[in-house]
Amino acid sequence: MIKRGIDLAVPIEIREVAGKNIYSIGYGVLFACIDESITKDQVEDIAQGIIAWYGELAPSSDTHVFFRDSAFRDDISKTNMAAILEQNGITHVRSL
Repeated sequence: MIKRGIDLAVPIEIREVAGKNIYSIGYGVLFACIDESITKDQVEDIAQGIIAWYGELAPSSDTHVFFRDSAFRDDISKTNMAAILEQNGITHVRSL
């Protein structure tokens, strides 16, 4: 978080979307899903959940979204997730 310029004292919220924990850090400056698996059937629901939450928070700076790379069973699911988020204004999507 420090590398992204996020103060370590900012609030962290958690919501469950499609059975996965999604974290919002710094009022939507950063979203993260670090669950161990994301199925292709969950991609759309997770993306739409993040988009809706992003809309509620309306962060003042660019939003970054992080996922665990090994959570995706294939590159198609990961690409679809990034595409859905990018089409809705979240252009910084990374998998670690």
